[in-house]
Amino acid sequence: MTDIAEIPVDEQEHPLSPPPRPMRSALTDGPILRTLLSLAWPNVVALSAGTCVVIAETSYIGRLGVEALAAMALVFPTVILTMTMSGGAMGGAVASAIARALGAGDRERAGTLAAHALLIGITFGVVFMLGMLIFGPQVLTMLGGRGEVLTHAIAYTQVFFGGAVLPWLLNTMAGVLRGTGNMKLPSLLMLNSAVMQVVLGGTLGLGLGPVPQFGMRGVAAGSLIAYSMNICVMGWFLFSGRARIVPKLRGLRIQWAMFFDILKVGAIACFSPLQSVLTISIFTHMLAKFGTAILAGYGIGARLEFLLTSIAFSFGIASVPMIGMAVGAGRIARARRIAWIAGASAFVAVGAPACLVALFPDLWVNIFTDSATVRATSHQYLSTVAPFYAFIGLASTMYFSSQGAAKVIGPVLAQTARLTYIATCGWWLSTHDATAQNFFWLAASSMVVLGLLSCSSVVLTRWGPRATKPAVRPALSVVD
Repeated sequence: MTDIAEIPVDEQEHPLSPPPRPMRSALTDGPILRTLLSLAWPNVVALSAGTCVVIAETSYIGRLGVEALAAMALVFPTVILTMTMSGGAMGGAVASAIARALGAGDRERAGTLAAHALLIGITFGVVFMLGMLIFGPQVLTMLGGRGEVLTHAIAYTQVFFGGAVLPWLLNTMAGVLRGTGNMKLPSLLMLNSAVMQVVLGGTLGLGLGPVPQFGMRGVAAGSLIAYSMNICVMGWFLFSGRARIVPKLRGLRIQWAMFFDILKVGAIACFSPLQSVLTISIFTHMLAKFGTAILAGYGIGARLEFLLTSIAFSFGIASVPMIGMAVGAGRIARARRIAWIAGASAFVAVGAPACLVALFPDLWVNIFTDSATVRATSHQYLSTVAPFYAFIGLASTMYFSSQGAAKVIGPVLAQTARLTYIATCGWWLSTHDATAQNFFWLAASSMVVLGLLSCSSVVLTRWGPRATKPAVRPALSVVD
């Protein structure tokens, strides 16, 4: 009896190579929740250390004087924007592209993508450097910098953004490693960087021991030195072959398709931190008319939001390689399950401590102030808004999960909707003699809007690449 089997061949009737076998690992085949938690916990530790750096820097910069402290507040938004763009937006896009290539079993493509990612990181770093060195003083003046405060802010900006390539390169390398599923080394180096920033920034800024006092320039230099040392460690790990892939720089041929694979996610994702900063700025401006006590109370609550959002980031960035590899392997149903499990985990992990603080606000407020007026405002803000921080955690996870699937435009548009909601409703409240409590409810409801729209975007967006089959025709083979 004779069976007829079809063998795919090309136009010259040569048999085609079999498709690459998808990469099998815990990320693609392991239990979802356990794998997610194993990837998330190193990020939680590292990001908690980053929060400690912010507190420590505020402490020793305060010793340089009130003007220096005000200057740090002035440059903080631009620094945070740099770090969130390079680490969360573009870094997540890099991790997504590499994870999708590995999920499809194409290590060669993953190495080439890593090399192109490094070029993107260097280019964006140069753009930030030139932009802030040329236009930085004008930007700081527009933000309200005057006199000695402006002088200190410019001094910090000149040093930090003079080396803006370093944080971009560091976060790009971290994105490459995270795309392979390696969360521990980037997190360990973030922890190391946090310790070094505190030690070096404090020593150079305050002039401890035999080291002269460099002021704000020294604080900025401490950060850059820490970044440089960690770049050396991460670069050695990547190029020594100890990672799953090696960036292919030798004989590299520029391929625009590789740039597009990263930028189609990263360029769009960069609008999210931009809109987030703009939303916070608009809301802060609206609250400023109620006086210093209200603004200070809001600031204490916002610090808690910043801390808890880092937990959501940990779950979100952990989902990127898992979803990316699943999508690359064509396992879309698993990718969506990962997204929902990560979202639910972040919702609980952020919402539980936030609700605890809402019930017992002194647990948080007592850390920052003894002022009875500020404490009362903080209690009011936290009891109203804190229970809804869980929706911020949910939205953040949906944003990163969509990066893993290379379909990030939905969560970015959700952020746009929140910005529009805050601006429109805030304007209406401002023209109708609204109270501060009304604005607090506006903040809370905007979080619900962001969370629900981000989830809706994941539900409505088609994940997975559109199938493009090569032009082949079968040849007949007789099998006895």
